[in-house]
Amino acid sequence: MSKVRIGIMPQEKIRERMLLIATGAYKPKPGEPKIWFTSMRSLAEVLSDENRALLHAIRDTQPNSIKELSDTTGRKPGNLSRTLKTLSGYGIVELKKDSKQVKPIAKAVEFEILAA
Repeated sequence: MSKVRIGIMPQEKIRERMLLIATGAYKPKPGEPKIWFTSMRSLAEVLSDENRALLHAIRDTQPNSIKELSDTTGRKPGNLSRTLKTLSGYGIVELKKDSKQVKPIAKAVEFEILAA
């Protein structure tokens, strides 16, 4: 598992960048961030100490379900599910549906932050 690059840039700049990419006017370079936040505050909320510990727990225990992860971490399944959906939205966690269960998979536990 390699480090994931995260960029911080104002919403307007992120939107401009996405439009340029969509129209083909700009092609992202290989080392550029794939995940973007609009502020350090929003980044800090998503990658809080508690959430980074959760990512390590997912990586280390490889739980087969959210319930199993809940038992391991002591966090309530509802709260845990919301946190995992947020992390999944940023591509930090993959939520793999397996029959009746959802298996959380940590896509990254180390991050490199680039502020514009």
